[in-house]
Amino acid sequence: MSFFKNWVVPISIGVLIALVVKIFLFSLVTVDGPSMDPNLNNGELVVESKISTVKRGDVIVFDATNEDPQIKSGHKDYVKRVIAVGGDTVSHKGANLYVNGKKVNQDYIGLEQQSGGTWGDWTLKTLSSRDFWQKKDRNTTVVPKNSYFVLGDHRSVSNDSRMFGYVEKKHVLGKIYVPFWNADKQSKENVNDQSKKFFAN
Repeated sequence: MSFFKNWVVPISIGVLIALVVKIFLFSLVTVDGPSMDPNLNNGELVVESKISTVKRGDVIVFDATNEDPQIKSGHKDYVKRVIAVGGDTVSHKGANLYVNGKKVNQDYIGLEQQSGGTWGDWTLKTLSSRDFWQKKDRNTTVVPKNSYFVLGDHRSVSNDSRMFGYVEKKHVLGKIYVPFWNADKQSKENVNDQSKKFFAN
């Protein structure tokens, strides 16, 4: 009886708490691929918060299986940056990105990344007219309600909203944070705090 009380019960409670935390609060995620370079590297371990409010500039992880038509089988999660939320307009001109006509602060990536591989000048209207967008998202001029427009930081290699359309809120798994044990202060700021300085001054 003492063995059960002193060992089995505490261990069971600990496992239960760990499961609750993982399922409902936080979990660890491994970044797969270079689409978020230079701020998140392939193989990097980050924290996924399942209780944080998602804002423009935040980095999220979402279930791409029902978002990206190129995924024909299996399960795939994507890590991308939220550029616009429901009701927003988005456009790109030169090296500049605009949301609701206001210039976005893109100091989290270099000038080459801002202009190279970004598909030149576009708006939601021109992007959404493409046949490879999800049918439900085509021919739109604003981000639909409860949806997000997302981009990878490494624009030239990122498979993101430019290719498949909007990410529905119901498919978002959580918000990504660079953990405290990561020594790269700049990456922490660019991932954890970009929502606080989303628009350019």
